[in-house]
Amino acid sequence: MKFNGWISVYRDLQNNWVWEDKPFSKGQAWIDLIMMANHKSNKFVLGSELIEVERGQFITSELKLMERWGWGKTKTRAFLKLLEDDGMIVKKSDRKKTTINIVNYSVYQVSETTEEPQTDHEQTTDRPQADRKPDTNNKINNENNDNKKKKEIKNKYGEFNKVFLSDEEYKKLLEKFVNESILNEWIRKVDEYCEMNGKTYKSHYATILNWSRKEEKKPKESIPDEYYIVEG
Repeated sequence: MKFNGWISVYRDLQNNWVWEDKPFSKGQAWIDLIMMANHKSNKFVLGSELIEVERGQFITSELKLMERWGWGKTKTRAFLKLLEDDGMIVKKSDRKKTTINIVNYSVYQVSETTEEPQTDHEQTTDRPQADRKPDTNNKINNENNDNKKKKEIKNKYGEFNKVFLSDEEYKKLLEKFVNESILNEWIRKVDEYCEMNGKTYKSHYATILNWSRKEEKKPKESIPDEYYIVEG
């Protein structure tokens, strides 16, 4: 049976126990790639290099994918090649990273909210649209719900996609740090710490603020980074 239309998948599913069961199926690995892709263009610092990642792309490595999916090297490479041959992804690798581009990413992410496209809705009445009076209260409520959903959507940041910030949170942090490169450096620290230690935080926005405040209180001496790290 073939089903038409589409559904929204919340990225936090990747942190759920049902998603962490390994090894992944090919279908699960494909959905995982789509969820790892950036929903908008982004920049971050990798070593001494400023990397720009476009919408539908993300930075990873074969080793990271092997660990995420519970696969061996041969199976991982064969699957990525299969996706390339079928025109589903474009993969570019160098010594530092692997960049994966989801072809036709917008097809899988028609809307950045949880609403379906208007064309997918069915009419619930036979009465002509022109004869139906607008419900002002419903319109206002829908607009408020839309605004709330947009604020709750978390975008992935960092090389390992471990930092989740909403557009509003990113904007507030940028106002605090002024310089985007400084904010990207804090994102990098939290991202790498979460990747290395398997840590998760309820709010990466609060974590970045907490870490930066603690560093501001420290004397300006050469103190290893790990002494500044605390859980948010």
